[in-house]
Amino acid sequence: MKIALIGYGKMGKLIEGLAAERGHEKVVVVNESHAGLAASKLAETLKIADVGIDFSSAEAVRRNVEACMLAGIPIVEGTTGWTAELEEVKGIVAEYDGAMVYGANFSIGVNMFYLMVEHAAGLMAKFEDYEAFIEEQHHSRKKDAPSGTALKIKEIVSRHIPDDLSVSATRAGDIPGTHRLGFDGPADQILLEHTARNREGFAHGATLAAEWIVGKKGFYEFADVMDRIIEE
Repeated sequence: MKIALIGYGKMGKLIEGLAAERGHEKVVVVNESHAGLAASKLAETLKIADVGIDFSSAEAVRRNVEACMLAGIPIVEGTTGWTAELEEVKGIVAEYDGAMVYGANFSIGVNMFYLMVEHAAGLMAKFEDYEAFIEEQHHSRKKDAPSGTALKIKEIVSRHIPDDLSVSATRAGDIPGTHRLGFDGPADQILLEHTARNREGFAHGATLAAEWIVGKKGFYEFADVMDRIIEE
């Protein structure tokens, strides 16, 4: 599989190494030097790849998606903070009959955590004495707050517990990505927690998504892709 790395920061370099271990090849790197390039021009560069993996910036997502669609390759979108444009981006993928996987978090562990959150919320919805809350912590360099992962947890819990959940966000130092779902009652408290030790889990998930999406059409959330992989 030939990969175009869109964004070549820490995540891009991790994906490059992991993809090589799995027998894949990096053939294109899109970095800051391509910032002013139009989607049509960028597409010419991307055509030699089988798939694009984007961990760049929220402002560039729409262009990067369109460029991949014009190039005729699927895209794995790992950038966060762009979901206000979700419907517009989905429309671009549909217009070109292309393929895209996006996710608030590409960690396989986090996506298993989503399944646990779904089950726990369904159970706790039966007990009115418990109130749900969400906490997340990240390093001070993370821009969006609350995180996309915290918002996804809120979305899942809200399917079962319609109350407006409290979501707190902390940005400080080098705190590893940590997400908690709690249920607080008059006599006790239940906590579910996921902590990311490093970025390798995200790189593994993004590479897995890229392997899965090649040859397919459609617009998928990574959580749905994980469900399909588990069922296969």
